[in-house]
Amino acid sequence: MSLVGKLSAEVLVVAPHDEHHGVWVGRPHHISNVSPSKVPKVDLHAGEWGTVGSVVVWHYVIDGKDYVAKEVVEAINEENKTITYRVIEGDVLQEYKFFKVIIQSIPKGEATWIRWTAEYEKLNKNIPHPIKLLEFAIHLSEELDDHLVQA
Repeated sequence: MSLVGKLSAEVLVVAPHDEHHGVWVGRPHHISNVSPSKVPKVDLHAGEWGTVGSVVVWHYVIDGKDYVAKEVVEAINEENKTITYRVIEGDVLQEYKFFKVIIQSIPKGEATWIRWTAEYEKLNKNIPHPIKLLEFAIHLSEELDDHLVQA
């Protein structure tokens, strides 16, 4: 059984792809305004918002439990509307040796596909695949979409 995995999930949303991408790249701290019960706080630890190499600290809640993840922005691709975050500290690394998240905003006519991809290596075979984290991300995208459409 391999400990290395890759999971992807997509959700179709209404707001334009560049608006979603703009939040995940340059204004991720706004997520705490959009969904304070899921993401009560997002801090810039180092660098500048929207730049490769910046370090972002996410405080998030899943099933009533508080978590923290410190992530470095590894890549931003404006042409493909992707941002790649790699976890460098935090709760996720108690179960995964390596954890990376790629968020892509893909135009689809009048709508947008938001694709979340998690690349990871589990510490052992008893660790579950990060399906809960992916579900959390999809729900967060839907809440962000509701916010962007209302704005």
